[in-house]
Amino acid sequence: MKATGIIRRIDDLGRIVIPKEIRRSLRISEGDPMELCVHDGGVFLKKYSALGEMIDYAQNFADSLFEETGHIALICDRDVIIAVSGASKKAFLNQPVWHLASSAMDERKILIGYKKDTQEEFDYQSQVVVPVICEGDVVGAIGLISKEEVVVSIVDQKLIQVVVGFLAKQMVRL
Repeated sequence: MKATGIIRRIDDLGRIVIPKEIRRSLRISEGDPMELCVHDGGVFLKKYSALGEMIDYAQNFADSLFEETGHIALICDRDVIIAVSGASKKAFLNQPVWHLASSAMDERKILIGYKKDTQEEFDYQSQVVVPVICEGDVVGAIGLISKEEVVVSIVDQKLIQVVVGFLAKQMVRL
């Protein structure tokens, strides 16, 4: 753990202000859920990820999507990729959310992208991304990426929607 040298006092309601520089560097926004952890006599805050709590489920779904579609499957929470199948885990896991996934989450709708339409951080020909919405909150996204010049089909899109629906229902149960 790294000390920042920043000291804050607790107000009469038990609140502490997290400095803007720290919120920006950790991508913490107003309304983001935070988890309180206690360890060795200290209190720690960490950004809560409902999908992050379901990493085993997410990885199993990514594996199934890849096996059924043949496309690279990526699952992310709001900030990073948490599961990948069909490509190097080292290249994708814990990497920041890619552009189209971020846009799909912001717009709260299915987005389809082609190489000529956008400039992504990785090499692909086409992709489809579906946001995961749980109890009205966007908690992540699932995407299929094709490296070949084949359009991700409507069946593939529907398959992702089924996985998204299932994950959202599982998160409600947690």
